[in-house]
Amino acid sequence: MEVEGKIVGQIRGGLVVLLGVARGDTETDASYLVKKIPALRIFDDENGKMNRSLAEIGGGVLAISQFTLVGDTRKGRRPGFDQAADPPVAQHLYEHFIRQLRETTDLTVETGVFGARMKVELLNDGPVTFILDSQGQ
Repeated sequence: MEVEGKIVGQIRGGLVVLLGVARGDTETDASYLVKKIPALRIFDDENGKMNRSLAEIGGGVLAISQFTLVGDTRKGRRPGFDQAADPPVAQHLYEHFIRQLRETTDLTVETGVFGARMKVELLNDGPVTFILDSQGQ
């Protein structure tokens, strides 16, 4: 991941986590994701079945704040971001998420820069993409 021409975060293998913080989200929501993400059995085992977790493969997390995930495109042609958390709240929960991941796991955790315009490169092996919604627990 690059900001203003400088690499600010990178991992070799693991997950790119695009974290969208919505109005009403709390530290409990962030904590739910911190517990869920490392334990998801979404990586192939020796038989090619999704049966191994991020922790089991020794993967890392590249965590990127991504308010556009909360964008509403149901009306018109321009997305609305009314449901996105205010920046100070979103930044607090993003940083809480990162801090908890670092404190409670042995995973390598790299980050983007909150609020910055970032260039993100990823190799999606699969392709496999999941949406985790802490409100749908």
